[in-house]
Amino acid sequence: MTKSHKKQQHSIAHLPKTSTGITGLDEITSGGLPKGRPTLICGEAGCGKTLMSLEFIIRGATEFNEPGVFMAFEEKAEELAMNVASLGFDLNKLQAEHKVKLDHVHIDRSEIEETGEYDLEGLFIRLGYAIDSIGAKRVVLDTLENLFSGLSDQAILRAELRRLFSFLKEKSVTAIITGEKGEGGSLTRQGLEEYVSDCVILLDHRVINQISTRRLRVVKYRGSQHGTNEYPFLIDEEGISVLPVTSLKLEKEVSSKRIPSGIPALDEMLGGKGFFKGSSILVSGTAGTGKTSIAAYFANETCQQKKKCLYFAFEESPKQIIRNMGSINVDLQKHVDSGLLQFYASRPTLYGLEMHLVSMYKNIKKFKPEAVILDPITNLITVGSVSEVKSMLVRLIDFLQEEQITVMFTALSLNTIVSEQTDEGVSSLVDAWLLVRDIEYNGERNRGMYIMKSRGMKHSNQVREFIITDKGLDLVDVYLGPEGVLTGSAREAQKLKEKTGVALRDFAVTRKDKEIIRKRKMLESKISSLQAEFESTEEELNKIYIEEELKQQIIENNRKEITKMRRGIETEKQIRSKK
Repeated sequence: MTKSHKKQQHSIAHLPKTSTGITGLDEITSGGLPKGRPTLICGEAGCGKTLMSLEFIIRGATEFNEPGVFMAFEEKAEELAMNVASLGFDLNKLQAEHKVKLDHVHIDRSEIEETGEYDLEGLFIRLGYAIDSIGAKRVVLDTLENLFSGLSDQAILRAELRRLFSFLKEKSVTAIITGEKGEGGSLTRQGLEEYVSDCVILLDHRVINQISTRRLRVVKYRGSQHGTNEYPFLIDEEGISVLPVTSLKLEKEVSSKRIPSGIPALDEMLGGKGFFKGSSILVSGTAGTGKTSIAAYFANETCQQKKKCLYFAFEESPKQIIRNMGSINVDLQKHVDSGLLQFYASRPTLYGLEMHLVSMYKNIKKFKPEAVILDPITNLITVGSVSEVKSMLVRLIDFLQEEQITVMFTALSLNTIVSEQTDEGVSSLVDAWLLVRDIEYNGERNRGMYIMKSRGMKHSNQVREFIITDKGLDLVDVYLGPEGVLTGSAREAQKLKEKTGVALRDFAVTRKDKEIIRKRKMLESKISSLQAEFESTEEELNKIYIEEELKQQIIENNRKEITKMRRGIETEKQIRSKK
């Protein structure tokens, strides 16, 4: 890194700046306007120059304790006070408190033409007195063209302009000078103001397709980094809000925390835990497939967790949504009453795309929700092309990811090239894509849900039947029949058929079991009878056997007795013979 580059970085980091207090403008200018230096705000009539410079003065007095002088060459002080009263700014009160000083200087062109002389000495005296009287730190001169309207000599004009800018720097006030846009590409009519100003901001008010949009661009900013793109800004009842373009470096923090969708069966398809916190989800499908119902369930679940949800509706009014969701057992009104749920409903044709983006940005910053719903984004096609809608959503998604806010989009799918482009264009931006489609079969229409993608998590690849009843939303397990995936009455009929078949099989099995038991009992009875007969026969045989043994024993005994007697007789005969 060269020394000159290091020196430049050091000067950028320490350049004194004055915060404008205008939402988004300080972010674009990296801290505010150059402190103690003049800034030029230029643009065509009606683009918001006077209002922006007035808000710069008012915010300084009320938020940063920096008194300011507003010197007008066109509108009177009373008119200015009346103009900003509708925005909630009380200039008369600020003047009474010596925080703001309004001064109207009338320039009469005829007097200049008569005398032929023109210088700003009187203005310097008047402006210096106003600054010193309240200790002003901020000054606005509105508008420069009226101040030099009677001067045709370019040399004198340039000299007086340089004197004016030098005077403001000597007073060490942060100044805004407004100027009307010149011709031929020049930012101002004189063509010099942009060169001597340290910061130049160009405001633009354009109408495309009958839709008006205000844009802001920082043309130059000496000694400071700044946003160079065009930024849309909104003028509403709270003043000016500018939406900066988000970072293009994709260096945002991510969370691994999971949040439920409100539909338990869908959470199961997403690994049993739901979506990632701070992620973006797209729910697309044809009309009547339940996209808004899914979004309402997500909003309801977010509020049940005691977290805030912001619902942007581009098709139905909040009362319609609340009434319709009551039919599927979702009470959104209680969350609205508790302050956890807030609706913001508008037709897409109310603003241009960028103004819608500014409005969303402002509402999100103000409400600070944990979840945001856009229903449906396809309606935005009516105020911009597909590429413009995609660009807007990229910026919104980037902003929400930086804030770690989970967003759910719904998109209407039609059989048109525009719709297909929208689905494809948006689906590439989001982290999760749920597709709900009609499944026509057997003369009826049912709904099927697909998880087309879900980055960073395991998810189901099955088609689930999506059911909407008065009890709520549910996903039915995949049911396969002989002809493939069955839904609706075909699924119920197949279930009944299989249930009937099971009953018949159970009946047949029971009948066979009874027959087996009966035969078993018959056989057991026969076995018992044969057993008894066998035992009886055995007993008879044993009896006969015993009797035969007894007879044999008697015979044996008799034989022994006879033998004994014979021996006795023979012995007696022998004795007798010896005698």
